[in-house]
Amino acid sequence: MSKLTWVKSSYSSSEGGDCIEVAPTPHTVHVRDSKDPEGPILRFTPDAWTRFVALVVATDQEPRTR
Repeated sequence: MSKLTWVKSSYSSSEGGDCIEVAPTPHTVHVRDSKDPEGPILRFTPDAWTRFVALVVATDQEPRTR
């Protein structure tokens, strides 16, 4: 596998705790815990990732601030 370019959410803070990083490629979206970059990586198809994010947004009850 070639080197992945990981991106952290703009909602993440320097305080840590709830941060993930994603590395999208044409056929796979790789997801990991930013606190454990050497730990396990989840892999989604782009379609499954889009549906997952939509579900999280639809069920999120806490307002977000940047």
